[in-house]
Amino acid sequence: MKTVDVCLSPDLLHLHKVSNKIVVVVDILRATSCMTTGIAHGVNSIIPFADMEECMLMSAKGFLTAGERNGKKIDGFDLGNSPYDYMDEAVKGQDVAVTTTNGTRAIEKSKGAVEVVIGAFLNISAVAEYLRAKNMDVLILCAGWKGKVNLEDSLFAGALSEALKPDFEHACDAPMLAETSYNFMKHDIVARVQSSSHAKRLNRLNVHKDIEFCLKHDEYDVVPVLQEGKIVALNNQQNRNQ
Repeated sequence: MKTVDVCLSPDLLHLHKVSNKIVVVVDILRATSCMTTGIAHGVNSIIPFADMEECMLMSAKGFLTAGERNGKKIDGFDLGNSPYDYMDEAVKGQDVAVTTTNGTRAIEKSKGAVEVVIGAFLNISAVAEYLRAKNMDVLILCAGWKGKVNLEDSLFAGALSEALKPDFEHACDAPMLAETSYNFMKHDIVARVQSSSHAKRLNRLNVHKDIEFCLKHDEYDVVPVLQEGKIVALNNQQNRNQ
């Protein structure tokens, strides 16, 4: 049977073999929520960069630049790291270069996988449907915060692992741990995440509405994937045929 595993931090990824797996990267607050929102709102492609300077250079090639460090928008960039930035009509049809504190680093570390999928609560059912249709083991990689485990990504991992039942079995105890946490907190998830370290960090920066939005389930029916270094959308027909 296919297996699902959870890696709670990119700093633990060396413990996992990814060359034979689909890796689902998640950074709920807020990188992968932004990427999912952007693709859903017609962004042509998104190129993730771990390095801020490399990302900045893409402006000269006609890319919009987006990003944050420590939760704050980078000075001189076109967009920050809010999903609402990606809803602007001016972003539709554009190519975006993005760098973030945690999410783009997790994507960079995942590039040895068979496929990299961008996951968020905003598209969780679409991602689960896509994974169930694939004959491949899955690793859910939580971006965390600077190598440390965080609550919101771990809860997503539990929710996605739960959604993959009964087609997948646990590769180890991490999916069970994540599922238990999600099932315990899911009925009050906004309040639970508001008490998390990163939500408190964002609230200190006066970032409030993003948190609740990023915890919404199934706002979008899109599956963003990394293809040739770019995050692009697979349409529904492609999802069913692969």
